Amino acid sequence: MKNMPNISAAEWEVMKICWLKSAPCTANEIVKALEQSTDWKPNTIKTLIGRLVKKGALGFQEEGRVYIYTPLVTEEECVQAESKSFLARVFGGALKPMLVTFLQEEKLSQDDIEELKQLLEERKK
Repeated sequence: MKNMPNISAAEWEVMKICWLKSAPCTANEIVKALEQSTDWKPNTIKTLIGRLVKKGALGFQEEGRVYIYTPLVTEEECVQAESKSFLARVFGGALKPMLVTFLQEEKLSQDDIEELKQLLEERKK
């Protein structure tokens, strides 16, 4: 896996918009989408976009006076990196204690339990 940028919670919101669009988007499109779901000002959103460009999570192309942004990392790559980071930080990298904690604390439907059983069976093979 390539070296993944460390993305803050606010930057995740920007990335989610870019991933959701699944096509390059302008700063104005990102601002418009986030203004509907947050109380952030346009300058705040543009600052977050700039940080993501510096971190290598977003690339850009200048077309006249408009910047077009494209994710340079996939959502799956970021989720995987964040999961590994969380596991290392909170559980010392040990998967079993994390699973036990979640299973004891969270309510699972019968469908969830069956899906987990199936996943574990597939891992045995």
